[in-house]
Amino acid sequence: MAPIPEAAARSGVGSALRAPLLTGAAVGAATLLLAVRDPHARGSYGFCPLLELTGLACPLCGGLRATHDLAHLDLAGAWSANALWTVTAPVLVVIWLAWLLAAARGRPFRGLSSTAGWITLGVALAFFVARNLPGLQPYLTPWL
Repeated sequence: MAPIPEAAARSGVGSALRAPLLTGAAVGAATLLLAVRDPHARGSYGFCPLLELTGLACPLCGGLRATHDLAHLDLAGAWSANALWTVTAPVLVVIWLAWLLAAARGRPFRGLSSTAGWITLGVALAFFVARNLPGLQPYLTPWL
């Protein structure tokens, strides 16, 4: 079998880099928008239908405010907006970096296992329940 020419190998890496770079650009643009336009003003980005209809804060409630605070390096503000997102966002950045590195090396990125997906779902569900319990609400959902 003939070796793969260097130019062909580089173009394969270039196409492999396209998805992680486009994902990074899209997330970066959304984060920049949140950094510039403050979501702390009620209704500035719409509303959470579950919160408006039931008064229950879903695991994503406060995520925009937490992202804004993280973009401004305000960890306490981010934690008070959404503790789960404050912990999850840096983990997602590390996963994205691993994807980018794998693509740059021309290796497939396997992502997370299905077990990790189920654990993530369980943690989100536990957070949903915990942040709506009256005793924990002042700590996990202080803006309600």
